[in-house]
Amino acid sequence: MKVRRKKIQEINKKISQQKAIVLTADGMTQLVREIGPEKAFSEVDVVTTGTFGAMCSSGAFLNFGHSEPPIKMQRVWLNEVEAYTGIAAVDAYLGVAQLSETKGMAYGGGHVLEDLVRRKPVILKAIAYGTNCYPRKALETQLTLDDLNQAILLNPRNAYERYNAATNSSSKTLHTYMGTLLPNFGNVTFAGCGELSPLINDPEFRTIGLGTKIFLGRTIGYVIGPGTQHNPESGFATLMVSGNLKEMSSEFLRAATFPGYGCTMFIGIGIAIPILDSDLARTTGISDEEIFVNILDYGIPSRNRPIVKKVTYAELKSGEIKINGQRVKTSSLSSYARAQKIAQLLKSWIKEGRFLLNEPVERLPQVGSFKPLVERMPVVQPVLISNIPSSPAKSGSSIFKDDSLCVDCGLCLSLCSSGVFSRGADSKIVAKLENCTNCGRCCGHVSWK
Repeated sequence: MKVRRKKIQEINKKISQQKAIVLTADGMTQLVREIGPEKAFSEVDVVTTGTFGAMCSSGAFLNFGHSEPPIKMQRVWLNEVEAYTGIAAVDAYLGVAQLSETKGMAYGGGHVLEDLVRRKPVILKAIAYGTNCYPRKALETQLTLDDLNQAILLNPRNAYERYNAATNSSSKTLHTYMGTLLPNFGNVTFAGCGELSPLINDPEFRTIGLGTKIFLGRTIGYVIGPGTQHNPESGFATLMVSGNLKEMSSEFLRAATFPGYGCTMFIGIGIAIPILDSDLARTTGISDEEIFVNILDYGIPSRNRPIVKKVTYAELKSGEIKINGQRVKTSSLSSYARAQKIAQLLKSWIKEGRFLLNEPVERLPQVGSFKPLVERMPVVQPVLISNIPSSPAKSGSSIFKDDSLCVDCGLCLSLCSSGVFSRGADSKIVAKLENCTNCGRCCGHVSWK
């Protein structure tokens, strides 16, 4: 019997004609429960998903533009939160978990990004060591998101497929990235939106991968690869995503502080899954009762925390579970209501013909790497100090090519007026050392000594 399939092009044609049948993931769960995946495949074209939770592995690349006189920013702060500047003169990456140097955990990188998205003014401070081309050594100014040339949200690890829940067997309250955990199994916290979560609805990544168009912060973003700690074999796949921060809304980018732990940011992500066959109808019909996670004991200070119990998202969402015969309250760190809103918004974009689907350039890998840090004593390597002089060479000295340093760029060709350097037949730099006058122009600039 020939297996029926749809093509994304067919579905996009229906979207363009505003005839596509679109369900949110929780709606698809109900439909599959009622009529089965085969009939659901015949009736539905697209299923929309959504998640909204704390995603610490997030941040943004910001380009400030050049000042007058220009500055090569060595260190940068935005509202006293330091951003990483080791990329170019006026580019910086601001991580959402970076803390303010004056306000501590009360304010961090995520708060800066939310303030920018809200079009609030932010104070930029920068210092530099000064160069001939970038002579300025200090800068302080006020800017808004619209003043930036680019503001690109680029998140290394978002949208976990599922996430382990947390509890605490110890006798003291713990403050963790899973929220506040009360002593003596006083509560259980969990993250993720279960049957609405994007990756749980396409566990084989048949429609999700490099280049997949997504809902990100209420604008269009893209999957740019697997996220860090991508570990699909254990059910913990992740995404690396990017989008234009200038087009995003603070409704779906919200800074937060977890008491005693630090700053983070709640981020809204939604993915539309084309229902190409009955298998995708089946996976998008998954229910909270079918999604299992472990409850880990954070009262044990180890990366290998013991498993207290295996439960479903349905049990976690019920508000309480039993541990050792006792009723324990459960609470979510993700907003199911806002995830539903993301799925509904994405659904409306598709039904209005505003959001076409695309095939990924490359599917997410089925295997990943999530290894612990290996701790070993460092091996001390000898320090190699270049003897390239910073001033003109002394009379009688000579130069020679250091192949470990020279990259054959050709800068020396314009620096030398004595005809020492030229390009060989293979485009590599060659030198006639007998022509060297020891002027010193090439010293400190090129790989010659």
